Amino acid sequence: MAPDGAATPWQSARVLAVTPETASAVTLSLELERPARHRAGQHYVVRLTAPDGYTAARSYSVASAPDDTGVIALTVERFHDGEVSTFLHDGLEVGDEIDVRGPIGGWFVWDGDTPALLVGGGSGIVPLMAMLRLARALGRSDLVQLVVSVRAPADLYYRDELPGPETTVVYSRLAPPGTERPIGRLGVGDLAGRDVRGATVYVCGSPAFCDATTDLLAEVGVTAGRIRVERFGPSG
Repeated sequence: MAPDGAATPWQSARVLAVTPETASAVTLSLELERPARHRAGQHYVVRLTAPDGYTAARSYSVASAPDDTGVIALTVERFHDGEVSTFLHDGLEVGDEIDVRGPIGGWFVWDGDTPALLVGGGSGIVPLMAMLRLARALGRSDLVQLVVSVRAPADLYYRDELPGPETTVVYSRLAPPGTERPIGRLGVGDLAGRDVRGATVYVCGSPAFCDATTDLLAEVGVTAGRIRVERFGPSG
C-alpha cells in the first residue's frame, strides 16, 4: 500500500461492470491484475493508450470500501470534450482491460477507527463514499457523519445506498417532495449542532465548495488542523 504514486507500477484491470450513477457519471467495477488493498480516500490513475501510441491519464477516487477481493470501484464524471472520461463512458465495455496505477494518497484517508465528519459537494462524495462504506462494513457507522450537497435529486450519486441515520443530503436547487430543509446552499445550520468533538473533517468537492465549507467549519468552531481538503476539478 503506497502513500503516493512513486512506487506503484502500472497494471492491467479488467472491466467487470459499468453502472450508471447519474446522467453524467458511471461507476466502473475493475478487477485488478495484482490486487492491492487501498485505504478509504485513496485514488487510482487510469491510463488510455491510442493505436498511435498517444497516452492520456486521469486520476479517479476509489468509491469502494477497502477489502481483499482485488475489485475496486471508480466513479467517473463525464466532462464535455474530456478525452478520458468520454471514452470511459462511451467506449468501455465489460471484459475490456485498461491500465491503472495505485492506490495513491496518504493524507486524505480514513481507516475506520476515529470519528469523522465527511462533507462532499457533488462528485466530491466519491472518496467519502468509500469511507462511509468502510464504516458500515466494520459496524462503526457511529463514527461517521456524512453531509453531501447536490443541486437536485438527479445529481445524487449512490442514491439507493446512501440513505441512513449517519447521512444528510442538502439540495441547493431542487428537492424531492417531502424534504423538510428548504433548498439552498450548504450553510452553518447544516453543520452546527453536529458532534464534531475529536473528529477529523474531510471536505471534498470543487474549489469553490471546499473554500466555502472550510469557512463554515471555522464558524462552527472546527480548527484548521482538523480539516482535510481534497479539491476536484475537471479531469477530462
